[in-house]
Amino acid sequence: MGINWEFVITALPLYEKAAWLTLKLALWGILSSLVIGLLCSIVLYYKTKGLAPLVRGYIELSRNTPLLIQLFFLYYGLTKLGIVLSEQTCAIVGLAFLGGSYMAEAFRGGVESVSKSQIESGLSIGLSNLQLIRYVILPQAFSVTLPSLGANCIFLLKETSIVGAIAIPDLMHVTQDLIGMYYQTFEALLMLVIAYLILLLPVSFFLTWLERKVRYAEFGN
Repeated sequence: MGINWEFVITALPLYEKAAWLTLKLALWGILSSLVIGLLCSIVLYYKTKGLAPLVRGYIELSRNTPLLIQLFFLYYGLTKLGIVLSEQTCAIVGLAFLGGSYMAEAFRGGVESVSKSQIESGLSIGLSNLQLIRYVILPQAFSVTLPSLGANCIFLLKETSIVGAIAIPDLMHVTQDLIGMYYQTFEALLMLVIAYLILLLPVSFFLTWLERKVRYAEFGN
């Protein structure tokens, strides 16, 4: 059985539009999760009273509940409280909520890898905690956490396949609609696989290149 090229050509604009939307949601979700993860890791590192238990509770809740359930709660559950969010906002918040906990654990591992002697040296020359984080801790933590951060970014990009459950016309949602309307299952799934490869491979290659650059800058080989 050959490929229905007429269907493929007809469906291409739909996949292109869905791919851009998927990339947009993933980008905002990743950027938000990086900010959340960094802030959470700093709170845990300094064991901030009142905030540290809340951060640990958030991490456990986020990592131990499926993204699908989180999206349903944001999209359907919050309406009971009078809070109505758009589909795309729910998707970004859900990705950020899930990704933030993974980023926090990655950042925490990097932050804790910085030796205490360097922390003490920074304090001895009069650096504030903010300066210490900016000039001593984060540059070293970043090189250590980069592989984990990269893996989390790819993970979140792939998790966008879930957001179609709340009627967002992403790649997965478009594929399901086309299969339901035209029964061209093989062609639709093939285009879905190719679309995700087009999105994921450049990100993977870039992160691999960046990791090598950081490693070379750190160790000189």
